[in-house]
Amino acid sequence: MTARPLLPIAEVPPEAAHRVALLRGLNPGELLVHEVYLSIQGESTFAGLPCVFVRLTVCSQRCSWCDSPHAFNQGERMARPLVVERVTSFGCPLVELTGGEPLLQPEVFPLMSELCDSGKTVLLETSGAHDIAPVDPRVHIIMDLKCPDSGESHRNLWSNLDVLKPTDQIKFVIASRRDWDWAAAAIREHKLDERFTCLVSGVFGEVKPVELVGWLLAADLPRVRMQLQMHKYIWDPTARGV
Repeated sequence: MTARPLLPIAEVPPEAAHRVALLRGLNPGELLVHEVYLSIQGESTFAGLPCVFVRLTVCSQRCSWCDSPHAFNQGERMARPLVVERVTSFGCPLVELTGGEPLLQPEVFPLMSELCDSGKTVLLETSGAHDIAPVDPRVHIIMDLKCPDSGESHRNLWSNLDVLKPTDQIKFVIASRRDWDWAAAAIREHKLDERFTCLVSGVFGEVKPVELVGWLLAADLPRVRMQLQMHKYIWDPTARGV
């Protein structure tokens, strides 16, 4: 019997190769899925809406403040049609692909298109370290730009800014005043608040919301939107599947 070809995965730097090793055994048509669940959207301009989350396994980055390290190596193989079936079983019009890092798995691209074809409003949360050009233009991209205290700002793929649509969103996670100053400078240099929706949020438990409000109001960036991770105020901040 001829062996089935393994699915190629996104390129990562050599020092991160071991972090994506779990994906090397996937077959075409398969994804490594951490969890699929119904909750409310806790962030972005879609915050507060019921949403089905598809959290994919594996991330090539290790942000200092990551709140989902359980998605680094815990998951099950699922055929793409089964993922679509699981999502549609909830009967919810909004779905988000998150992780981990969704764009590490090539099957996520046809998955997003199939969900769009089925009438879903599809959100993609991505680190910004991987090329977003292949993403279906119907998808709403919510892209991080990693600040210095994440330890991963050197991985920002700045060319993605030329691919993002005006309907997409850029998110900055702020762990310190240094992070805020960096984010404000990036917004001004690239005129991000004129081109996209810009969101800023503090690392939960590290930056007090009132601090971030003060920095934002003093910065004269009236189009930048502060957000809270709503789900961490509703449930225990360490709760999973919410």
